[in-house]
Amino acid sequence: MTTPLRKSLFVGIAGLSIMGAAAACAPTSQPSTQTPATENGGQASTSSPSSTTAGTSGTSTYKDGTYSADGTYTSPNGQETVGVELTLAGGTVSAVNITVHPSNPNTKKFQGEFAGGISAQIVGKNIDELNVSKVAGSSLTSGGFNDAVQQIKSQAK
Repeated sequence: MTTPLRKSLFVGIAGLSIMGAAAACAPTSQPSTQTPATENGGQASTSSPSSTTAGTSGTSTYKDGTYSADGTYTSPNGQETVGVELTLAGGTVSAVNITVHPSNPNTKKFQGEFAGGISAQIVGKNIDELNVSKVAGSSLTSGGFNDAVQQIKSQAK
């Protein structure tokens, strides 16, 4: 192989490396990698919508109001339930209230931590964007929360 050919090959490879590095620095719009809840079977409680009109955003398919559901999940101690109450305005969560249903001291601890931290993560977000995976150290309660959110979305349509 001659020297000019080696230089051309080197320059070509270096150029590809630079392009790859620049592409890695560019912002992306890839979807979230959070794992959706896989548990089903939660029982919905009654809802109390405060309005029967569609949200004011023009794109919301959810009725404004306050909705409640109990979500279920499995912990090392067995089946657990967490109560979720969401207030929607224009498809956006404006308030959240968690009702803990602990079956043992560990569940009480984790559901309590979850209840204390969930508001900061979801208030102001569109209900279709909600999919929490871990809140304040509690990861299993998130499965019950996500289950309840699915039920609430059905209620609010």
